[in-house]
Parts: sequence; C-alpha cells; structure tokens
Amino acid sequence: MQANKLTAEHQIFRETIRAFVHKEITPYIDQWEQQSKIDQNIWKKMGDMGFMGLNYPEEYGGLDVDFYYSLILCEELSCCFSGGFTISALVIQYMSAPYLLKYASEELKERYLKPVIAGDMVSAVAITEPGAGSDVKQIKTTAVRLGDHYIVNGSKTFITNGYYGDFFITAVKTAPDKGTKGISLLLIERNAAGVSANKINKLGWHASDTAELGFDQVRVPVSNLIGVENEGFGYLMAGLQLERLTAAIHSLATADSALQYTLDYIGQREAFGNKLHDLQAIRHRIAQMAADIATTKAFVYQCCDLQNQGEYAVQDCSIAKLQASELAIRVVSQCLQLFGGYGFTEDYKIARLYRDVRAGTIIGGTSEIMLEIIAKMTIDKINYQSNKPNLA
Repeated sequence: MQANKLTAEHQIFRETIRAFVHKEITPYIDQWEQQSKIDQNIWKKMGDMGFMGLNYPEEYGGLDVDFYYSLILCEELSCCFSGGFTISALVIQYMSAPYLLKYASEELKERYLKPVIAGDMVSAVAITEPGAGSDVKQIKTTAVRLGDHYIVNGSKTFITNGYYGDFFITAVKTAPDKGTKGISLLLIERNAAGVSANKINKLGWHASDTAELGFDQVRVPVSNLIGVENEGFGYLMAGLQLERLTAAIHSLATADSALQYTLDYIGQREAFGNKLHDLQAIRHRIAQMAADIATTKAFVYQCCDLQNQGEYAVQDCSIAKLQASELAIRVVSQCLQLFGGYGFTEDYKIARLYRDVRAGTIIGGTSEIMLEIIAKMTIDKINYQSNKPNLA
C-alpha cells in the first residue's frame, strides 16, 4: 500500500476503534470465552458506532467509506486476543451480509440488511456440509419449490454464528442434476420451523458459536431467494475473494499482536542474569518474525489496494490467505515457546492465540485449496473472472 493511501481520517478511525475495543470488547473476552457466548449487545454498540456497515451504502445505514477502513477494523478487532469474537464479527460484515447487498431484493435488504448494519440482527453464511467443504458443487441440501415456498432438507456444519445468529445465507440445490448450475442461495431464518442447531465443541474460537445445522422440511418463502435461481454458485465464487482477504488480514494481525505481546513479556522476564530480550538467540528469532510479518503485510496491503479498486484478484487473495495464515501459525508457535512453561497455561493469552490461530489455514478454503488455485493459474493458465461487482 502506498503511504499516502492512509489519511489522517483513517488514523482517527483507527484510534476510535482501538479505544472501543479496549473499553467494550477486551474486558469481556475472558467471560465470553468461558461461556462460549458473545453478549449480543456488542453488535448493537458496534452498529451505533457505524462499525457494522463500513462499506455499505448510506441508504441501508452504512457509512460507504473506502476499504481501508475495513482493513483497519479487521486489524484492530484481531488484537482483542479472541479469534472467536473476531471471526464472528467478520462473518457478519464480510462473509454473509455482502450477498444481501449485491444480489438480494430491496424487500430483503429492508428486512435483513438494514438490521444487520444497525447491529440488531446477526447473519451467517451456511455453505459447508458434513460431506462437502471447499468442493461446493457436492452439497446435498435441497430446496424443492412448492407453490410460493421452497421445501428445504439437508444439513450444514462449521457454521459461525449458526447457533445464536438470526438468519443464514444458505447454499442449496434447486436443480440437483445440473451440478454447479443448480445451486441457489436462500435466506433461512434461524427460528423457522424445522431448523435445528447444535454447538460444536472446538479446539479454539471458544467465544464464537460454531454450529451444525439441520433442515427438516423447512418452508422458505420464494421471496427469500437471493438473486436468480440456480446462479448461486457464481455468487459464492465472487464473494470468496473478500472472505479470503479479510481472513488474511485477521491472521496477519493476530501474528503481529502475538509478537507485540511476546515482546512485552521478554522485556520483563529474566534468565541467566539477563532479560530474555537481551539473549542473542531470542533477539534473532524475534527479528526474523518481525521481518516475515513486514514482508507478508506488504503483499496483503497490496491486495487491499486491489479490493479498494474493485479488482477480482483471485490469485492475489489466494496467495495472501495462504501466506498469512501459515505465517500466523509459525509466529504464534514460536511466541509461545518464548513463554516457556507459562505459555502452556491459561494464565497467559498466548495459549488462547495458539489454539485460535490454527483455524486460519482451514476456513475460507484450506491451504491445499489455495495452493491448487495458485497452481491452476500459474501452470494451467486458468483465468478466473467475475461479472459481479465486489464489495469495496
């Protein structure tokens, strides 16, 4: 990112969101982690501050600012020492609600998008199934039209905000015999008859509610169709770049926050008559982590430039997601090592970061999927294109 891209207004916003996180989020993280539930009032507080609709039009309650504000929001939220809280926030604004903005009817935008931006509703995106993750065309959940309703049957899994959320942007098969050309997106309310949800007991991300969803003869109004029937696969593919970019920003900011947390610790801890930060072996390890974060950040910021310009940057976002998430695991692991035995206890936040950061190479497409996308574009010369607008 060019130095002149971030203005004084951006810096003021960073200070505002940082103060908000310090006052309204960080003091409650331990409680939310222990209860495996985020206080839903936080979304309203964020909505009142405009944090839930940064890149959304003013007509729906958004601020309609450039993408660098979202970059800053992702970075600052990622410093709260809870990947679970951060991912819940990112799913709402960057991974589910964009489908409403780009493809939904005005009626759906009024009923659902406006309340999300205001912080009155929580959204989720339901794609992954027990037998279909990154291979979206293999989903089994069906939606059969019957009069003015669809009848939905099937299941989803690993759905962030799936237990306490208000509705799901759900991928369904409306024409099962047509492969990717038979997938549609439906808005399904959490409390609709026939919808069930069970929390998943996870390694990390304890604050967020990750759920298995069941759909048993769920009647969904045809008016809840998002976009055009059977064109959902294209919508999903167009939305993945924003999802992967925000995931990359989150991973990188987590690594950076872990490093800063570790620097504070080694500046106080002594061994063999010296502060840890005076030991050459540790100094060089810190230096290498700082260098790796700086170089990866330069590339991620370049991807933010492309996103702000409305570019459909498949390879760039795939590289950013791959590199940032893999780097975050290495950095947090090395940081924990520098805490010694204390790093293996819950008394220090590095243990939580160690658990939480592991999800980064899995969500939004695994590292293996990112590598295959990059390989197809580099070796097979495949050029992914989109006719759909990005949410900048």
